[in-house]
Amino acid sequence: MESWYHQHGAALLLFGIVLTGDRGRAQDAVHQIFLKLLEHSDPGQITAVRTYLFGALRNTIVSDVRRRGRDVTIELDDDSWFESPNRDYVEELSVRRALAKLPEDQREVTILHIWGGLTFAQAAEVLGINANTAAARYRYALAKLRDTLSAHKGVVVSERPDG
Repeated sequence: MESWYHQHGAALLLFGIVLTGDRGRAQDAVHQIFLKLLEHSDPGQITAVRTYLFGALRNTIVSDVRRRGRDVTIELDDDSWFESPNRDYVEELSVRRALAKLPEDQREVTILHIWGGLTFAQAAEVLGINANTAAARYRYALAKLRDTLSAHKGVVVSERPDG
């Protein structure tokens, strides 16, 4: 369980921040899914760990939002997006702003695929959609990101080779 937390925790937190707009609530949700796993599950029965964790996180956050009875604004001001030691803060800010402009459904697939490392089939399972729909949303998101970032010299948006 500890290795799952160390291996997937940062990407789960990032996805939680995208969904909630609040780092603290995202951290609480990530911790909550691991606590539930420790209390109520046999981890050996989980075959698709990454998919399971992202799905559990999304369900936890959706339940929390329903419980609170309000919409959540999304602010992408967290520093965990990019971890390069030679960070280009101007380009990073441009990418964050471009991501924030994406429709929520496209942003979710993009975050799950790029930062979460999920395949389209896994992202589709997390989001409760068809894998082809997830792939299409990703393609639309890339096209919008290309258009938005094309004015910013040096930023290249391309599909991951493992698609």
